[in-house]
Amino acid sequence: MSKKRISGKERARRLVRLISALAAVGCLGYFAFYMYMAGDSTGRFSDLADIKDNKDSNSKVMANGQVTVTLDEEGEAPPMLEEFNTLYIKNKSIVGWISIEGTSIDYPVMQSANEDYYLDHNFEQKKDKNGSIFLDKDCSIWPRSQNLIIYGHNMKSGKMFGDLDAYKSKSFYDKHPTIKFDTLYDKGEYRIMYVFNEVVHEETEVAFKYYQFIDANSMQEYKSNMDQMEEMSLYDTGVESYYGDSLITLSTCDYSKGAERFAVVARKVN
Repeated sequence: MSKKRISGKERARRLVRLISALAAVGCLGYFAFYMYMAGDSTGRFSDLADIKDNKDSNSKVMANGQVTVTLDEEGEAPPMLEEFNTLYIKNKSIVGWISIEGTSIDYPVMQSANEDYYLDHNFEQKKDKNGSIFLDKDCSIWPRSQNLIIYGHNMKSGKMFGDLDAYKSKSFYDKHPTIKFDTLYDKGEYRIMYVFNEVVHEETEVAFKYYQFIDANSMQEYKSNMDQMEEMSLYDTGVESYYGDSLITLSTCDYSKGAERFAVVARKVN
């Protein structure tokens, strides 16, 4: 029997089907890996939270219940909060912990002189596309900068600052108006003041750049910064700020049209 000849069109169709099948398998594999990494990340941060809250029976606290960090130029910092002892021993880059009710945001906050490091490294200092929540390298928790700028990826899985853009909705803000951010040295509750989208301006462009506002040199400069953010805010929270207030600014990527960043600014109330 002679073999049936396969036409060029049929060969092309079979090739397309084969490529499509391989692409589908590749997509499913990537999706499975993505979900695995997201789930693994959740487990790791849950373990860290347990350590912070002293729920881990294997965690050890130093005998005197305190860790003191000495800063050469500024003198000795206050005693570290006991809940950070074990975490600090594990990774001395930790500077605090942030959490927001109604979201998955409940993470250690890291800081590195290399600001790109925690874009793709986790608490264990392993490569991780989720990265970490981290403090701007130019900010200081002791002596404390006036405005602490905290960054995190806007992950589609909702991890890191993936839930932060829920604050685009005034109704969500009304139910969750506060952020908890504890540094190594003090606990803090912050009331949200401003919520806005913004672009990243050219370095030479003359414009208000919220991501550069760390310390105001005068009351006038402080008020000018507050006025700029109030004008950009998506809605009025009614929360006022005063020169000398301690602030935090949470910043993440924004995928909406015409914007590059999304920011939430809050003042310390407790």
